[in-house]
Amino acid sequence: MTNTTKKFSFLDYVGIASMLFGLFFGAGNLIFPIFLGKQAGSLVSISILGFLVSSVGFPLLGVIAIAMTRSNGLFDLTSKVHPAYAYFVTILLYLTIGPLFVVPRLATVSYEVGLSQVFDSPSPLYLMLFTIIFFVLVLIFSLKPGNILDIVGKFLNPLFLFFLSFLIIASFVFPMSSLDQAIPTPVYASTPFLKGFLDGYNTVDALAALAFGIIVVNTVKAKGVTHPKDVSSHVIKSGALAVVVMGIIYVALAYIGAFTAPVYGDTQNGGQILSLVASHYFGRFGQVILFLTVALACLKTGIGLITAFSETFIDMFPNGPSYKTYVILTTSFSCVVANIGLTQLIQLSVPLLMFLYPLVIVLIFLSILSPLFNHAPSVFLLTSLFTLPVAIIDGLAQTPEHIQQMIGFVRFYDQAKETVPFLSVGMGWIIPSLIGFIFSFILYRIRQNRSVSP
Repeated sequence: MTNTTKKFSFLDYVGIASMLFGLFFGAGNLIFPIFLGKQAGSLVSISILGFLVSSVGFPLLGVIAIAMTRSNGLFDLTSKVHPAYAYFVTILLYLTIGPLFVVPRLATVSYEVGLSQVFDSPSPLYLMLFTIIFFVLVLIFSLKPGNILDIVGKFLNPLFLFFLSFLIIASFVFPMSSLDQAIPTPVYASTPFLKGFLDGYNTVDALAALAFGIIVVNTVKAKGVTHPKDVSSHVIKSGALAVVVMGIIYVALAYIGAFTAPVYGDTQNGGQILSLVASHYFGRFGQVILFLTVALACLKTGIGLITAFSETFIDMFPNGPSYKTYVILTTSFSCVVANIGLTQLIQLSVPLLMFLYPLVIVLIFLSILSPLFNHAPSVFLLTSLFTLPVAIIDGLAQTPEHIQQMIGFVRFYDQAKETVPFLSVGMGWIIPSLIGFIFSFILYRIRQNRSVSP
């Protein structure tokens, strides 16, 4: 009989926490907190707190949600709302962490951190050549992954963290400026916590948590723990350990970004800032080392995401294209999208993230609270239906102005802001979601009382 009461040692927790850290912490997790710091300036402390809630807290809750609901993955979890909803959210989420945003971003981050700062006059041609080489390597290893992820990961993560720790120490011991000199941008000056919270969406880790949470759960089970409460407990403890490490790095990077605000005022994204900081403290050698470690990390993550994307779509559509076809199409499309450029890619992704995140956050909280209503599908469905319209509005509000004008959205949005609380700050989904949950929960309780009445 399986031992369901197996106790974890500290090394067991460290091992799972390390794996969770590796799943979540990619190149994007470097560029967004450091750019937040540059924009938040002297208000970096308040801003990073908001960032930590959405970039660290929600991913941890997402993994816990997978564990508590005993789901077999994202599709299984979203099926609690409705099968059609499960297909819609799963496809859109995997497209987001795949070829629409995260995978192309891996190449552009590598380029911005390294080569764009090496050339005096970088051109789109350099970016195109780099992305072609990058995605050819991703394609080769994705077709036959083998043990490349394990081999690279065992050496790369320690090397990366080792170099990053030197960069962080140097930045704090010899800061480029003082926080008093770092003037926050207007949006951070007015709502620092909320802006930091929304910026945390860019890490997409809450989305990834639902996609990869089952990996963590299965790892715990593989160590001989099968009782649901024990599995959840070990996942929470391991996740908390990973969260602490991620949080420390985020805070440190945010402060480094704030120190650079008076010095590098014309930088457009965090990749540029990170490269300039490495060059400032360690010269060209430090810049090259940073580029190599980030590029290898991005390559490893790209292989993992392309592989996960292709395998997921094969499972969802068994009569569709082959694994090889999915890999080739996804890699090719990602290469094309990557040539938009990092800054433009981030801007284009915001509407999609503003739409997806409310749906994901609500799903996470419903999953954690689901024991209160015995996992009733009606509560999942009604709450999600109340959330969906405002999530669409939040997404459209972040589209380019000419698109809003073309579809007549501007006048509607101005009127909606007067009636929907928090809509003007990108959080309009909160009240409708609460109303939907309370309403569906009351209906559930009424049905329960009727079913037990004599």
